[in-house]
Amino acid sequence: MNCPMSGQRVTNRVATLLCSLALMTSAYGQEGEKERQRLVEIRTDLGTIVVALYNETPVHRDNFLKLASDGAYDSLLFHRIIPQLMVQGGDPGSRHAGAQTVLGQGGPGHTLPAEVVPGLIHKKGALAASRASDDVDPDERTSGSQFYIVIGKPFQPNELDLLAQRSARMGTPITYTEEQKQVYATEGGAPHLDGGYTVFGEVVDGLEVLDALALQACDASDRPVKDIRMFIRVRP
Repeated sequence: MNCPMSGQRVTNRVATLLCSLALMTSAYGQEGEKERQRLVEIRTDLGTIVVALYNETPVHRDNFLKLASDGAYDSLLFHRIIPQLMVQGGDPGSRHAGAQTVLGQGGPGHTLPAEVVPGLIHKKGALAASRASDDVDPDERTSGSQFYIVIGKPFQPNELDLLAQRSARMGTPITYTEEQKQVYATEGGAPHLDGGYTVFGEVVDGLEVLDALALQACDASDRPVKDIRMFIRVRP
């Protein structure tokens, strides 16, 4: 499963967005009050990352909760780390992989429809679903288990304006609020991935653990030289 990379083509997802917006109604209670976000703990030898899952992406939220509850992520590796971009894990084949094994192609036997929701951006700490490149996966379905957490880097408002102009030329216009521009300028992220991948959660505690992951020495395939395993638990 390919990691998101800069410059990949972002295609039109109008139909997918309509479906996602319809599913958003499930995130609200009978009285119209927003449902609380579910929290999961991603435990590693470097510390624990706490992630809040977005109710606006119910398919990915529920899939992640089920896999975590079933123990499907336990002892899997963070098998790919790219500084100033992301850390990636969730390949079932990584559990017993040898040191020279190339990882990133495994999954749980199912994929998910994209849930690209406007406003859910690739800021630092964003949790998103991996997917294959457009030429391999023209339907742009996402991996059933592989995910990445954004490390990113700062982007200034003028850089975001250029990205927005490019996305408009490609037929997938993206606009940023002043608040989002401030987030990218101060916290950083990977805005070139906005509109192309499903963001379904964000780190609410443990960014320092994410920073520690980003500093791990990696081989030529971006796999950490020292295995970093995860154990994911759903908070009540």
